[in-house]
Amino acid sequence: MHKNWFVIVNPASGNGAAKKKWPKIYNELILQKFQFDFQFTKYEKHSIPIIQNAIKEGFTKFICIGGDGTLHNIVNGILTSNSTNTSKIKLGIIPIGTGNDWVKTYSIPKNYKKAIEVLKNEHTVQQDIGKLTILSTQKIIYFNNLAGIGFDGYVVNNVHKYKKLGALSYLIGALVSLISFKKPELEIIFNQQKIKGKFLMLLIGVCKFSGGGMQLTANVNTTDGLFDISYIQKINVFTILINVFRLFNGKITNHKLVHTEKTNSLEINDLSKNKSYIQADGELIGTGSFSVSLIPKSLNFIVV
Repeated sequence: MHKNWFVIVNPASGNGAAKKKWPKIYNELILQKFQFDFQFTKYEKHSIPIIQNAIKEGFTKFICIGGDGTLHNIVNGILTSNSTNTSKIKLGIIPIGTGNDWVKTYSIPKNYKKAIEVLKNEHTVQQDIGKLTILSTQKIIYFNNLAGIGFDGYVVNNVHKYKKLGALSYLIGALVSLISFKKPELEIIFNQQKIKGKFLMLLIGVCKFSGGGMQLTANVNTTDGLFDISYIQKINVFTILINVFRLFNGKITNHKLVHTEKTNSLEINDLSKNKSYIQADGELIGTGSFSVSLIPKSLNFIVV
């Protein structure tokens, strides 16, 4: 029988939890009568050539076993595969990561047995995808969750030191980063507006959650052809600290200092001497100026 599913396992995800759980996940997939091949990633971004080779072999249904970073790389592998078959591809996930932020938008369970039940139903959503171009190199990166520049990029650069703390690593990383972070000078162009000044952060969202469960974007709709962007300029450390819990319940977007907008494209010019870190889906992808556009209903994700 043809094995119509291909499973990509990142054994390092969740501080090695994916490797430990794989035998149980493997047995559950067999029990649920999945016909599949699988491959372990061996180095960073290895999932990109793995999925591109699997697409060439004719696979159209994929399971990611890992976290947001693994899913991000798989999405980039699909969208850079030069396949004419992208519309037929279905991508699901058994979440084992540090933040597991993308799955929160769709309420995909962390329990692997329940996640496999979701995969078996094959209910899909055609989700929008962001396309980010770093202007200095013309490097293109796709993102399926959120991208940003400023404080969140700075935190992503620091958070690897605290990965062993799990989801708490983002909160600890953010609090520690507050001490040394300096707001960059940016020029943001969108919807025929041009805003220039110092920014704490700019977030560009397709989905709702980032940083281990923080909700920093408002009115998110993953299929409306629009980014939900949030930006913060004039804010001090004390104001951030007293609003920490509002970062996680989504009420931070109601704060008078947080500006929210919808748009399908942006250009961000980094005017700072020391160029700012850019993150996409919690992955550090570069520094400096970039542009962003939206590809509507670009990929089929298997969701609840």
